[in-house]
Amino acid sequence: MEKMPYRVEMETAMIQLATETVMVQPASDAVVSSDWRKGLPTLRGEQVVLRELRASDAASLFTLLTTEEVARFISPPPSTVEGFERFIAWTLRQRAAGTYACFAVTLRGFDTAIGIFQIRETEPGFGTAEWGFVVGSAFWGTGVFQDGAELVLDFAFETLGAHRLEARAAVLNGRGNGALQKIGAVQECLLRRSFLRNGQYLDQVLYAILDSDWRESRTMMTTPAVLVH
Repeated sequence: MEKMPYRVEMETAMIQLATETVMVQPASDAVVSSDWRKGLPTLRGEQVVLRELRASDAASLFTLLTTEEVARFISPPPSTVEGFERFIAWTLRQRAAGTYACFAVTLRGFDTAIGIFQIRETEPGFGTAEWGFVVGSAFWGTGVFQDGAELVLDFAFETLGAHRLEARAAVLNGRGNGALQKIGAVQECLLRRSFLRNGQYLDQVLYAILDSDWRESRTMMTTPAVLVH
């Protein structure tokens, strides 16, 4: 999601980030929750650990999001560390209300957020939902996105019970479009002049993944190949 419902004056949120460098801190023990409304579960992949955002992530997210490279295809993010603290507090309130989930992306063995994944309901009960994501540019092409995206999609379809998961990417955002296609999202239509950025309206592509498509793809990933002689 390139549009960001979160505004300081509105207290509503969607943020994406990317960066070049970040100081990585050692990981601390994380608590896994069985009820996501009381606290997001910790999701562990081969390379990444996804956890709920904390107030202490505000400084690193501010650094990650304020570069020209990052801001190119997103709504203006909070302009201060305090603004990110308010965003993080908002994510916790929306999670408790059962309408939104935001995961910090960290590397296994470390605890610094290098990106985020977000999911918000667009109809009650997450029948249809929208997701957004970004990881620091230093980690592009390393498999971090793929690893994290698989965890988030499993969470969306199996825990939230989503039927349809949508995402938008500006046509000019080649990396974002490529990432969505790589995870199996289907391009459905072009949203003409649907995203206002720096006084210019940009075209966006609407992508979707259905629960049945995702479960089928996961089955194919885990089914052993059969050798034919």
